[in-house]
Amino acid sequence: MLRVAVPNKGSLSESATAILTEAGYKQRRTTKDLALTDTANEVEFYYLRPRDIAVYVGEGTLDVGISGRDLVLDSHADDDILMELGFGGSTFRFAGRPGVADSVKDLAGKRIATSFAGILSDHLAEHGVEASVVKLDGAVESAVQLGVADVIADVVETGTTLRQAGLEVFGEPILSSEAVLITRHGVDQPAGLQQLVRRLQGVLVARNYVMMDYDIRAESVEAANALTPGLESPTVSPLHREGWVAVRVMVLRADAQKIMDQLWDVGARAILTTDIHAARI
Repeated sequence: MLRVAVPNKGSLSESATAILTEAGYKQRRTTKDLALTDTANEVEFYYLRPRDIAVYVGEGTLDVGISGRDLVLDSHADDDILMELGFGGSTFRFAGRPGVADSVKDLAGKRIATSFAGILSDHLAEHGVEASVVKLDGAVESAVQLGVADVIADVVETGTTLRQAGLEVFGEPILSSEAVLITRHGVDQPAGLQQLVRRLQGVLVARNYVMMDYDIRAESVEAANALTPGLESPTVSPLHREGWVAVRVMVLRADAQKIMDQLWDVGARAILTTDIHAARI
């Protein structure tokens, strides 16, 4: 069976469970469950701390896992990123009291608190900055107030917690992160992995695209196709009404309303969109 690591808690957990459920896999009913076997799909799921997942997969204990890009890079585990999953977006940034620094170059000789010592050390080395890295396990926002550090480097989603601690971000982002699917580097892909990847890709397509149908005069098809080229090409079918055709095509969900307006302007009528519940591209 394919052995899959899933975040057991935190911001990644709920979204990871949701995408696996949409992909047709059985998931645990309570957060107290530490493992679950989906016999029908020949997959075993193990619910672990997000920070530990890269280690288990990198050592080959588990075949594949869902974790954050930041956690994967910080672990320095022997993992390959197979695909991005479109949720759990965040940035890893420096923050401190107003005026303490403007860029990474201003951090020479300072103490920097973080839960991501691996990423931070690599970033400082890349910029030739020598600073003291203070590794903390968990929240680091209070490190400056408590005198443990001069600045912090932490994951930022909205920045609310930082502002409450009297801190503000500065400099360029150290890293942009999101949830990713990982497997061990340099090994043969286990049975069931390609099916998992195809299913997850299908969910992402279904989330990001809608099916659009419209009717248009045959002589205007080229103008309409320029607006809706589709993934390969639209499906065009003749209508009973002479000189008219029906077009079916996939379009990005975020652009659907704008495209409907543009299609109307080139003569399309009976324009509608429907959700896609599953896909294989």
